[in-house]
Amino acid sequence: MLNPEGIMVPIVTPFCNNAIDFDAAQRIAYDLANEGVHGIIVCGTTGEAAALDDHEQTALLCAVMEAVGSRCPVLMGVSGSNTRLVAEKIASFNQYAPAGFLLSPPSYVRPSQNGILLHFQAVAARTDLPIVIYNIPARTGVNIATETVVALATDPQFVAIKESSGNLTQLAEIINSKSLKVLSGDDALFLSTLRLGGHGAISAAAHIRPDLFLRVYELMKLGEVEQATSIFNGLLALIRLLFSEPNPGPIKAALAMQGKLQQNLRLPMTTMSRAGQEQLAKTLEDVMALPIYEDQSSARWIEATTIEKRSLGEGVFQTAM
Repeated sequence: MLNPEGIMVPIVTPFCNNAIDFDAAQRIAYDLANEGVHGIIVCGTTGEAAALDDHEQTALLCAVMEAVGSRCPVLMGVSGSNTRLVAEKIASFNQYAPAGFLLSPPSYVRPSQNGILLHFQAVAARTDLPIVIYNIPARTGVNIATETVVALATDPQFVAIKESSGNLTQLAEIINSKSLKVLSGDDALFLSTLRLGGHGAISAAAHIRPDLFLRVYELMKLGEVEQATSIFNGLLALIRLLFSEPNPGPIKAALAMQGKLQQNLRLPMTTMSRAGQEQLAKTLEDVMALPIYEDQSSARWIEATTIEKRSLGEGVFQTAM
C-alpha cells in the first residue's frame, strides 16, 4: 500500500528534437530514486503532461518505472475535463501497475463542489489503486474546498492531497481535519506545511539537491526546527527563481545547466528568459555548494547504491514502448 509521506518529485519530461528523450528521463528518475526520494510522479504539471499524447504518456510511465524499479513508488498523473474520458484513461493505466495516481479536478469547466466530488468518485470507481488528490486552482480554475476533501477522504482509496492552493488557512484546515495525508504542492510553503503538521511535499524544486529537501523533512520529523529552517532558508532563493517564470521552464534550465537534459519544452511552454537564466546560474552555483549531510547509515547506503550504479554501466536502460 502506498504510504504518501516524505519528498516526492513530479519528474520533468526531457525532449530531444521534439520527441521524448527516454534515456534522459530514465537517468533523472534513477538518480532521484538513488538519492532516496519517497516517490516519483510521471505526467504531473512539471512533466508537461498536456503536451504528451496518450502513447507518449504510457511509454514514459513504463520507462520511469523500469528505471526506478523497487527503489521508490511511481505514481501517474491524470487530468482532464471530461469525467468519462478521465475514468477510461485511468482504467487504461491499471495494467501497468503504478503505485497510484495523482488526480486533479476538471479544469476550465469550473464545476460545483458536488461536481468535483462526483468526478473524483466516478474516476476512482475505475481503479483499485490509491489516489492522491491534486488541488491546484491556479491551473484548473476551481478550488477543492476543505469539506469536499473531507468527504472524499471517507473513501480510503483517497490517501493524500497535494495542496497547491497557496491558502495557508485552508492548508491548516485540511491538516487539522486529519482526514488524509497532506503534501505541500507549493515549494515555498514546504516548511510551513511541515510546521502545521503536514506529511511532506510533492516538490518540483527537489529535482535540485533532493538530499537537502529530504534532510529538511527528516529534521522536522525529529523536531529539529531550527536546523531544518536554516537548510530551507538556504534553498529559498533557488525555489523562488524556479517559479519566477512558468513551470517547468526554470526547472529544465537548471537541469540543463547540470547536463542532465536539453533545455527543450513543447509549445505553448517556453524556455526561461536569458535574464532569468543568468540569475539562476549564480543561485544554482550557491545551492550546489551547500554542504551535503551524510550520517553513518546514509553514507553506507550511498556507497552501496554507487557501487550498484557503477556495476550497471552505461546504457543500462531500455526504453519501454
